[in-house]
Amino acid sequence: MESPVPHEPPIYRRIADRLRQAIATGEFRDGDRLPGENALMSEYGIARATARQALAVLINEGMAVPRRGSGVYVRQFRPIRRHGSRRLSREQWGAGKAIWDSDTTGRPYTVDDLTITREAAADDAARVLGCDEVWVRRRRYSVDGRAVQLAASHFPAELVTQSPITAEDTGPGGVYARLRDLGHAPAHFTEEVRARMPTPEEAAKLGLPAGTPVIEVCRSAYASGGMAVELNKMIMDGASYVLQYDFDA
Repeated sequence: MESPVPHEPPIYRRIADRLRQAIATGEFRDGDRLPGENALMSEYGIARATARQALAVLINEGMAVPRRGSGVYVRQFRPIRRHGSRRLSREQWGAGKAIWDSDTTGRPYTVDDLTITREAAADDAARVLGCDEVWVRRRRYSVDGRAVQLAASHFPAELVTQSPITAEDTGPGGVYARLRDLGHAPAHFTEEVRARMPTPEEAAKLGLPAGTPVIEVCRSAYASGGMAVELNKMIMDGASYVLQYDFDA
């Protein structure tokens, strides 16, 4: 009895596999334009719909991004390894270092789209911080020129008003060092993590290809007496991060 012939994947998936391999081997690098529909149709003798399917596989995997009227381009990025405890250690911000220095380990990063406003506390901020008004620092982070995270830090208004936390430049060590200066240094953190699809605004600000999820992290910071001093809501490009947490058994 003859062995059954293994089922061969559809042609569009085989083409996607070849393009993926070409990216992996460096034939196509970050920012390079991939062969378009016409080129794939000519090379493989396929219909336009099949060529479009092949490119859509890479787009949906986050390996490529379409640019209207231009084509489909490679979107490679070395993931950021975010070490949950190391980045928040007192040794980091207490020594005047930015938390992001721990995340990026020398890679260039920028902060833009910064706004600092005093506003009524939303339900989650009011519940965690126990106040009616908050100062909110909203910003966007980019690494190697690619937007990777949106963040909105909420602080009790009465605690931080007239402190550098409400200024554009918070100084060495960032907001946690300034909370220490106010006598409320963070002593304990709690993070909740979940994955979801982005809102249209989030996708636009992060430049996310269709089908790319985000990681939502909500972090609460508490001073030694148990007082909540910050609620930080972060939205991360799910294709750009590895989240690392270490635990003792």
